[in-house]
Amino acid sequence: MTASVPPSYFGLPALAGLCEMNTAVDSDWSLDESVSRLKRLHFCLKRLHEAFVSRVTAEPIYELKTLFSHHAYLCAEQVTLLRSRVGEMREPPLGLDKVPCPALDQLLDEIICASTTVDFLIGTYGVAIPAVLSACERLMHDAHPLADAPTVRTAKLIRFELSEIVTIGTQAIACVRAHAAKEPGKTDDTQVYLESIVQAAGLIDGTQIETAPDLPPRRSSETAFQFQNEPQRDERFQDSFNAGVNPEAFLYDESFSARDKTLMMYYKRIREIDVPEMMASILVELRDEEPWEFHAEMTRQLWDEARHAMMGEVGFVANGIDWTEIPINFTWARNLNLQLDARQRHGVLFFIEQGLMPRTGKKYEWEVGVKSGDALSALFQDFDWADEVLHAQIGRRWYVPKFGSLNEAMQYGDDCWSQVLSHWQTYRDQGLTEHRNWWPQIYLQACQNWNTDPDPAALAFCETYADSRADLKKLP
Repeated sequence: MTASVPPSYFGLPALAGLCEMNTAVDSDWSLDESVSRLKRLHFCLKRLHEAFVSRVTAEPIYELKTLFSHHAYLCAEQVTLLRSRVGEMREPPLGLDKVPCPALDQLLDEIICASTTVDFLIGTYGVAIPAVLSACERLMHDAHPLADAPTVRTAKLIRFELSEIVTIGTQAIACVRAHAAKEPGKTDDTQVYLESIVQAAGLIDGTQIETAPDLPPRRSSETAFQFQNEPQRDERFQDSFNAGVNPEAFLYDESFSARDKTLMMYYKRIREIDVPEMMASILVELRDEEPWEFHAEMTRQLWDEARHAMMGEVGFVANGIDWTEIPINFTWARNLNLQLDARQRHGVLFFIEQGLMPRTGKKYEWEVGVKSGDALSALFQDFDWADEVLHAQIGRRWYVPKFGSLNEAMQYGDDCWSQVLSHWQTYRDQGLTEHRNWWPQIYLQACQNWNTDPDPAALAFCETYADSRADLKKLP
């Protein structure tokens, strides 16, 4: 029977503008169906977050490192949103950590175990995320727009950010696929295979489970995923073992000008790509030992550090300098990943972040940026400072409570960092680097672009990391 719809007052939108009355009288929906779909979306986005994080360190291409860092963060935000919505509808335990479907488990296993970058891109951006996006669109259409309005909103918000991810990811697939076509190895059937797993799952949301075909056998995931903790860099990163320039020593030397110091700050920023390379190892190794909230906040920090690296990249471009001519050192992340366990790495990370809070830390760098007259440097350092305050707070929430006091937590981090061997001399003896002083070349180029004469003292700067850490503390 067709519902009789009385006119609204003054013709105003009825039902808060959520839907028409004729739609609202439809009762073909249930809370159980809503929760079931949300849980499946949660499972897929949580595993996609893990997949992106697990790829950051081993992926050599810089643009993909930053892309994966960003998309890991966006997935984490959606996971938190979904957990909140499910928690509003059911009493604990919520069952969010259960595998909802063997096919979905296999799909994400295949993606995380992808043997090539192309296959990983196809799995994430070509199959999984578009399938999640379609599931969100069905949820927006199927859920009762009034009774389940919060779920509809959740689906809308996820769809908004996932659409952007798919657009950027599709571009990445095309670029990397074109390059990979010159290399041996087949990837043509990857998308077809992964889509067959989605079909076997009855789609991401299980709405076609009754007609789902058989699950195909595993391929890449026949062998369990092994995290690669040694950072990889593409060919543009020359001489990555080079520790022949100590930018902190230059930055904190009051005899040098603020304008000259901006170059060292841009270097410090772009070098921060090694922080996501290290933090990814913490998240992977502590996957089952910390609650979701820990992973969500630490992923935000990981993404911030990738942003900081890109700030350095932009800073060099703005000053007419090709950053690929500068050795971007990666030994901090490499040494921590290979010499410490996850808890020890976290200790070092917190010790460094907390050490950036005094006046000689991030505030000082911002003041240098302002004084330099380089508006971009001042802008970037302003937001870098804000981010690092947040990171110190994250550490106080998740790291410090494991100790008796802040001082004890700081001491542990300092002790862990002191255990890390820099291998400065060993790397040179092995022929991995000569620790070339790249500073004079870059400084002269900048002075030419600034149309100014170089400071002879700045040009002669030659302090290295041979016997000190980035906080200028002497090595044992």
